[in-house]
Amino acid sequence: MIEMMPSVQRFLRYLAVERNASPHTMAAYERDLRQFCVFLSSDAAEPSGEAPAVEDITTGDIRAFVQDLFYKCSKVTISRKLSSIRSFFRFLVKKGTLTVNPAELVVSPRTGHFLTGALSAEETGCLLDAVQGSRGGDNFRTLRDSAIVEVLYSSGIRLSELTGLRFRDLDMSKGTIRVLGKGGKTRLAFLGANAAAALTAYMNERGMPNADGRGELFLFVAAPGGTKAISPRTVQRLVKKYAVLSGINKRPTPHTLRHSFATHLLDSGLDLRSIQEMLGHSKLSTTQRYTKVGIEGIMKVYDRAHPRAGGSGKDK
Repeated sequence: MIEMMPSVQRFLRYLAVERNASPHTMAAYERDLRQFCVFLSSDAAEPSGEAPAVEDITTGDIRAFVQDLFYKCSKVTISRKLSSIRSFFRFLVKKGTLTVNPAELVVSPRTGHFLTGALSAEETGCLLDAVQGSRGGDNFRTLRDSAIVEVLYSSGIRLSELTGLRFRDLDMSKGTIRVLGKGGKTRLAFLGANAAAALTAYMNERGMPNADGRGELFLFVAAPGGTKAISPRTVQRLVKKYAVLSGINKRPTPHTLRHSFATHLLDSGLDLRSIQEMLGHSKLSTTQRYTKVGIEGIMKVYDRAHPRAGGSGKDK
């Protein structure tokens, strides 16, 4: 483990400095990679009890690690850990330490059919981590994509609302965005800390012209230096791409992130009226479609809060 950890620390510094990764994301990568290092140092991987140098780690070593995880973790967790390892080795290839990524040929565990519906909190984390950990020569698109996925999940806005955002709609000091919804109605949506950080990193990379009409410019553009808004189809493709990289057993769309946003708030105990306002629904019945997925969370809140629930959700 001693030989490999300096490379892991360089990777984490890269995430912090160049990728502006959140502390949560960095902690997840460090936890996953440390577990991988411990496995490589174990007798199951190396009789000597020492981890091999990063240059000597093979695809077979990574497959053995994944096989070992099957006895301890869910498939979603395994996929996330494998995604962390892939990202780590992509970094080493990018920096010239390695010429080949030994993790690229290791297949993430999946069942026979892709599932639909809202993502779980863990699946959402895997998707967001895949965007953060993606590697490529185009820093603009990587940072833009990260900001897009973070904003979709943080705010719950519609795809059409996202692609129509302009700089004038942002209020970074308050962590809000003004959204033009259906029927020409405007509302405020909220940005979490991770979404705000991703937006800041994207805007710094994009660079903003010092012009009077700056506020009218589209927030998310198709190409660096351009002014044309990113298309809905491009956003759909990038969400699909990062879902594949994350290894989750679902193929989410931008609307899936909106659905997940509402479901996770509902499962945390937020009332439907508040969620209705956040989503911009004109009718509460539209928001109630999410209760089928979030009913388990509602029942837990009910059991805790109702004086006659008796721990079962029923009056005794």
